[in-house]
Amino acid sequence: MSIRVLIADDQPIVRTGLTMLLDAQPGIEVVGAAADGREAVRLALQLRPDVGLFDIRMPLMDGIEATRRLAGPDVTDPLPIVVITTFDLDEYVHGALKAGARGFLLKDAGPALLTQAIHAAADGNALIAPSVTVRLLAAFAHAETPPPRQPIEPLTAREEEVLVSVARGRTNNEIAGELYITPSTVKAHLASLMRKLGARNRVEVAMWAHETGRI
Repeated sequence: MSIRVLIADDQPIVRTGLTMLLDAQPGIEVVGAAADGREAVRLALQLRPDVGLFDIRMPLMDGIEATRRLAGPDVTDPLPIVVITTFDLDEYVHGALKAGARGFLLKDAGPALLTQAIHAAADGNALIAPSVTVRLLAAFAHAETPPPRQPIEPLTAREEEVLVSVARGRTNNEIAGELYITPSTVKAHLASLMRKLGARNRVEVAMWAHETGRI
């Protein structure tokens, strides 16, 4: 079955371009397009897509608030949302990730990375544009936020290694190669990290690593 995607962007040419690009990919179908965050929330509740692809800066309701309403901590059945932005260092991206977004890309990411992000979100994973992962998260690591939560159990030495690699934007296969372990072992360590940190996805794991000074 195809992954059903809802696009939200205030620029008609961007909506059209993203729709054409994604519809051309096997296994992906664009089921709706919104011009602002308020419409995105309405369409998401009406159409029940598998993944949302939201711009940050939109009228009436921005992408952060739309993400919070559809994927926030209090949402029972959160919609996997990938945030897209024009800028590789945007003050709103950190807020979007905190609001529940499963990752973000630049609008010039290209079909391959965009498709990969859609599939990752649909599978319960997250993807952040590798070129901006470290710089973006580090820029907001010491913002005025509450102290980072402590793990419910101490992290093992191997989990610490996986944690740092995730925060550096490495994929599971890259981490496996660097640490000489199998991808399935990486997934097991990542699952344990999420459990211990109370994180919903690898984005929150990466953010915790930066917030606690591990990067």
